[in-house]
Amino acid sequence: MRLGLESAGCECVFSSDWDAPAQTTYAENFGERPHGDIRAIASSEIPDHDILAAGFPCQPFSISGVSKKNSLGRAHGFRDQTQATLFFEVKRIIHDRRPAAFLLENVKNLMSHDRGRTFAIILRSLEEDLGYHVEYRVMDAARFVPQHRERVYLVGFREPRSFNWPALPTKATAIAEILEAPVDPKYTLSDRLWSYLQDYARKHRAAGNGFGFGLVAKNGISRTLSARYYKDGSEILIPQGRANPRRLTPRECARLMGFADSFKIPVSDT
Repeated sequence: MRLGLESAGCECVFSSDWDAPAQTTYAENFGERPHGDIRAIASSEIPDHDILAAGFPCQPFSISGVSKKNSLGRAHGFRDQTQATLFFEVKRIIHDRRPAAFLLENVKNLMSHDRGRTFAIILRSLEEDLGYHVEYRVMDAARFVPQHRERVYLVGFREPRSFNWPALPTKATAIAEILEAPVDPKYTLSDRLWSYLQDYARKHRAAGNGFGFGLVAKNGISRTLSARYYKDGSEILIPQGRANPRRLTPRECARLMGFADSFKIPVSDT
């Protein structure tokens, strides 16, 4: 979000992220370390700003996140007190600082979570409670990068104004465009892991489920890159002929997310 808004002429005056490696990466690239837990930061400590940009945690609303939490018997959606309620921190800051506009982003499943009630609460909070004029749309990152990644974007204005969503590129990209060569052999799956992933996929196919690894044709696009990718890379694997498939490298993952090669990665693969 910062890179996109800066490319449009904006200046970032405040940032917040509580994850230490993410803070390190941010500082390496932008020369400033983000503030920590937004819940502990008073609105008065946040400078005046024209645009608030936020991507509150998506795990409580995503299809995979909800499935995982259900399997663990954990709450999801707004009942998840550690992650989902961060939306209300966004609401607090908008209420207290009254920016001219905001840009919010989350997973597509936010719109259907809890039979649409979650999204209705969010819209009611932004429109009725805060008095902003809100537009929203689902867009797929595959129009920009070779990754199927649908996200809902909410744009809000304090005062009524005309707004047009940008025209999206029509040129299709392919996974081959982001691949490195040569690649360290450590990213090639071991025989044991490759056998496990194939057995796992066969078991779920037999049960009528769609779970399993994802081999990506080099002229195709990948599945959504997930936060757990470093564990086994199963959702996005690159074929290597007779050799076992391989995971993406960190640089390839960055490219898949739209980052230029000038973006520094100072932390571990994890």
